[in-house]
Amino acid sequence: MKLNGMTVLLQVYNMKESIKFYRDLLGFHVLKTSGGDDYYWAFLKKENMSLMLNTGYEGDTRPHTRDTKSVKVHNDIIVYFNCEDVIEVYKHLTAKSWPVGKPEKTDFGTYQVYTNDPDGYEICFQQPVEE
Repeated sequence: MKLNGMTVLLQVYNMKESIKFYRDLLGFHVLKTSGGDDYYWAFLKKENMSLMLNTGYEGDTRPHTRDTKSVKVHNDIIVYFNCEDVIEVYKHLTAKSWPVGKPEKTDFGTYQVYTNDPDGYEICFQQPVEE
């Protein structure tokens, strides 16, 4: 069996807010949407990574605030991005005033920096430690 890649689908509360994070902050490109100005699904790509976003609610049923139970469940999910320079990622996010933890070296051979997307999904940027 040969597998050629993987795409993650994340349920989001506010599509425009999520697109702003993944496109404007992380540099993904929006390749496809469900159409219209108020689309509920989007396919994004950056280099060899792809991501799908889908609103967790139909437009007319979305509550005025995020459901805390949903956000709590998002704490069980971590999206890892491999990168060449964790310090560069850290500087980029802090320059954009996005909350991000300080880079740390792990016991298992990586440097990592963590943040959260607008929906509370934990995002980790990591690079291997050079021996």
